[in-house]
Amino acid sequence: MTLLDLTPRVAVTDRLSTLPVAIIGAGPIGLAAAANLVERGIDFILFESGDEVAASVRAWGHTRLFSPWKHLVDPASRRLLEEAGWELPDPERAPTGTELVDRYVAPLAALDEISGRIRTGVEVIGVTREGMDRTRTSRRAATPFLLRIRTANGEVEDVAARAVIDASGTYLSPNSLSSSGLELLGMADIADRVTPALPDVLGRDRAEFAGRRVTVVGAGHSAANTLLALVKLAREEVGTTVTWLIRNANAVRVSSSPDDELIGRAHLGSRVDRAVERGDIALIDGFEVIRARRAGDAVELVGHRHGEVVAHETDIVVNATGFRPNLDILREIRLELDEIVEAPKRLAPLIDPNVHSCGTVEPHGFRELTHPEQGFFIVGMKSYGRAPTFLLATGYEQVRSVTAWLAGDTASASNVELVLPATGVCSTDAGNGGGCC
Repeated sequence: MTLLDLTPRVAVTDRLSTLPVAIIGAGPIGLAAAANLVERGIDFILFESGDEVAASVRAWGHTRLFSPWKHLVDPASRRLLEEAGWELPDPERAPTGTELVDRYVAPLAALDEISGRIRTGVEVIGVTREGMDRTRTSRRAATPFLLRIRTANGEVEDVAARAVIDASGTYLSPNSLSSSGLELLGMADIADRVTPALPDVLGRDRAEFAGRRVTVVGAGHSAANTLLALVKLAREEVGTTVTWLIRNANAVRVSSSPDDELIGRAHLGSRVDRAVERGDIALIDGFEVIRARRAGDAVELVGHRHGEVVAHETDIVVNATGFRPNLDILREIRLELDEIVEAPKRLAPLIDPNVHSCGTVEPHGFRELTHPEQGFFIVGMKSYGRAPTFLLATGYEQVRSVTAWLAGDTASASNVELVLPATGVCSTDAGNGGGCC
């Protein structure tokens, strides 16, 4: 351990001390950062691109989480909420995304200490330093950050901050349907027939899928949840068919071992397997998508399979290929990212999905999340880059450590502790399939 490790790297000048910490994203992790800053007495401002807090969680709110309540509530947030009379729901029960928002996230955002500092309908479109691009070094750490934001009515303005915590997640940045990772050739022609991961098949989006040929692309748990919902829909709506298209020889899913403490996740893979065996799901493996095109009223996915170029015709495509971090807004920030999973360099070996499950990730905090840009941190799902092994409990410990470091409490920031449920390995292919946790 060096002296540098023990020294907060935000040079707090008189001007910096008057500025808030900027948090990007008002989901569970961003709000946990806010709660920790409240406890530390540090001012902050929180930007959320959606019209409401936790907009991304609301989008897949019909989906039940694998983790029970006891793993879903940030300790600092719980303390603030309980002071206001809030009670933890059944700790052993796993809620849906909507329940998580309604019973925890929304009440947290409504607390007086937090609500007045949230700006919804505001998109952060760039982060830099005042008067500096990424090439300038002199007095960089002493210069405020500058966040360029765009409001719902289209106005653009710049906001200064002493530090930045990027908790914007990855849900709005899906991986490409193309196996190459580049944008799918022909995507513009079929965009109206492609839906994002975890559509509400049995509820809000039912009419879009009923009576149609539906193809789910991806081998993760997002795909599995959607497939099972489609199987149920097919029993109720004549003409609905379900195809599962994956690029590997086998679906890459978490083991359905009974040793997995997240019971709902443990059973998911076996339920999909049984549906395939019954013929409820038509599985097409080894299909590497290379382009798409319209075929009359249908969509054709063209790809390589077993050494040949083949085509698959469908009506609707569900993109369940996973997510990646949006790094475009950080072009002027000095980042140190792993070249494979795009996670912070020190964190990447701890979350490698070829080795680690959600439950085997070692505790980590500000050190593993530090970048050359002093005072800038990526936390939550976005900090995991393309690895699908994130748990909310992991993100809560991240922001506790980061906010302690920003407060100058290096001892607390360095004392990272985390107890996670025992799990199997979620994936052996970081680029193939949605998140597992």
